[in-house]
Amino acid sequence: MSLQGLFDRYEATLNGLARKSRLRKLSSHLGLDFASNDYLGLARSKRMAEAVGAALAAGTPIGATGSRLLRGNAPEHEALEAKAADFFGAERALFFGGGYVGNFAVLTTLPQNGDLIVLDELVHASAHEGARAGRADVVEAAHNDAGAVDDAIIAWRVMGGTGRPWIVVESLYSMDGDRAPLRELIEIADRHEAFLFVDEAHATGIYGPVGCGLAHGLEGRDNVVVLHTCGKALGASGALVTAPAVLCDYLVNRCRPFIYATAPSPLMAVAVATALDIVAQEPERRERLAGLVVLAGKRAEELGLPASSSQILPIIVGDNARAMALAEALQSRGFDVRGIRPPTVPEGTARLRISLTLNVGEDDVSALFDALAEEWERTR
Repeated sequence: MSLQGLFDRYEATLNGLARKSRLRKLSSHLGLDFASNDYLGLARSKRMAEAVGAALAAGTPIGATGSRLLRGNAPEHEALEAKAADFFGAERALFFGGGYVGNFAVLTTLPQNGDLIVLDELVHASAHEGARAGRADVVEAAHNDAGAVDDAIIAWRVMGGTGRPWIVVESLYSMDGDRAPLRELIEIADRHEAFLFVDEAHATGIYGPVGCGLAHGLEGRDNVVVLHTCGKALGASGALVTAPAVLCDYLVNRCRPFIYATAPSPLMAVAVATALDIVAQEPERRERLAGLVVLAGKRAEELGLPASSSQILPIIVGDNARAMALAEALQSRGFDVRGIRPPTVPEGTARLRISLTLNVGEDDVSALFDALAEEWERTR
């Protein structure tokens, strides 16, 4: 077989992306942090570093050495899971290597053949891919439209669906910064004897009592499963899935991404456990972040742009090339703001995603919006 033209189709795809201003490239830190998900500034936490150092000095291994069902199950994993279940008010918790694998794991394992998964159309890509790789029927519902979720389940029943519906949403959406109507959705779930699966990736640590998330009033219910990402506000990595004990036991026995993956580092379990303590014991972090959200909202409105009620502030530009030009201009002025393009966001909604974190202060936020006002006019 000839290798001539081996890479032609890959190069053609990359060239096509470049023509549409959609070609992605890796870049390092570019200035003040307005791009990361380190919302509470914990990624460089001295307290977390000291906890990991103490665990390492006491003999905790760097690597888990195997899957949790072989020799990879460490006391640190179990201690974290017990702490997390208590912190979030759930019966059980399981620690996964990341939010992507956590979503994929749940949706390829718990919904059964004959069930229905109703996905919010803007829910994380990992949820979409997990749902489609699983055994259940899958439909999408209009973003944050509880009525559309209800209609999808009713239509499925009319067509003969007899299994269990699963409603899948983010509590706080990663690209728009808006919240899911969780109260309405749990009422729909109860009415249809359905499960509600909530991805709290961008709410964990920031909202709810002691930072336990926007789904805090729902966790612990028999029909609620929640994913808490550890690599955003908690400043570490991994993900915690909280659920009734029987569902966690089922995941341990039937979830291939759990059974066949090397367990997360026990040191990371120590880091996450310490992050939960910090979140509970230092509410001033959440208060400072809330102040930045208010300030950014006011400055955005002064420019005629919509404010956001969360730490995620999208500046919708529309055109891919202009969004990237704006991002590059702000980066050149010392502000690490990234442009987001399709397919991560819908066509025609390329944007700047301004992420507010405790790695910046009020003066930095004001300076960013001063620069944005100038660059917005220059690139118009």
